[in-house]
Amino acid sequence: MLGGGCGMVAPMELCFDEIQQAVRAALAEDIGTGDVTTLATVPDSATLCVEMVAREPLVLAGLAFAETAFRELAPALLLNPHKTDGQQCIRGEKLLRVQGSARAILTAERVALNFVQRLSGVATLTSQFAALVSGTRAQILDTRKTTPGWRRFEKYAVQCGGGRNHRVGLFDLVLIKDNHLAALREAQPSAIAAAVQRARAAYPALQIEVEADTLEQVRQAAAAGADIILLDNMTLAQLSEAVRLVGGQAKTEASGGVNLQTVRAIAETGVDFISVGAITHSARAVDIALDFTN
Repeated sequence: MLGGGCGMVAPMELCFDEIQQAVRAALAEDIGTGDVTTLATVPDSATLCVEMVAREPLVLAGLAFAETAFRELAPALLLNPHKTDGQQCIRGEKLLRVQGSARAILTAERVALNFVQRLSGVATLTSQFAALVSGTRAQILDTRKTTPGWRRFEKYAVQCGGGRNHRVGLFDLVLIKDNHLAALREAQPSAIAAAVQRARAAYPALQIEVEADTLEQVRQAAAAGADIILLDNMTLAQLSEAVRLVGGQAKTEASGGVNLQTVRAIAETGVDFISVGAITHSARAVDIALDFTN
């Protein structure tokens, strides 16, 4: 899913320049004035052949970051990817073969693994949520609860795992929450109606989403013409009733209390989307190793 563009939004594409910039920053952080251990012990002429291997079942994401890390230190390295981002991988499967300068491979190893382990962790957890809602209308969404500076990368990994991106930032979707409504509490006929009207006038090209904590707010948001209604921390019964009240006038998104044990029941209420902050803020790095071969 790499492309020239540098996303509910358009599919996320990562361009080479942003990958390279992130990799260069990570290498600079790690290497500093030099990889003293490798420089002291490994001859400049030494070569190695290594395989990046999955140590557990996972969904791959971020392989281009690893390839870029190795190539940044030695452009002549021979790289042979065995898998592509978005693929399910079983324990023991080879992901990437690297052959050439031992110094470059040893120095880039940790940076390469850090990117792939972290992003594959996001993709893998996302895929678990996506599998649990299969057969329903619901789709899994990410949130803005991301690692600072890594948002686009983690949202890309969400897509690799079968999820969809919510807004990328504060600029690409209007999301009216309770704190915004508090400033309009005296507005008529309601704070929600006033907020939607103002947002539509200010940003006519953007979708408008309204957070609703109660069924009355759901009614107001639907009547106001919201494109999406965020059903925040509602019970299953409330979610089902909210979907009935909206009646297709807007998309519905469930948020709050979502985990691997609850997501299926939430999906079965008929909501269109389920946002899950955990797929980015709580995904663990998966176990991937660099094995040295003959």
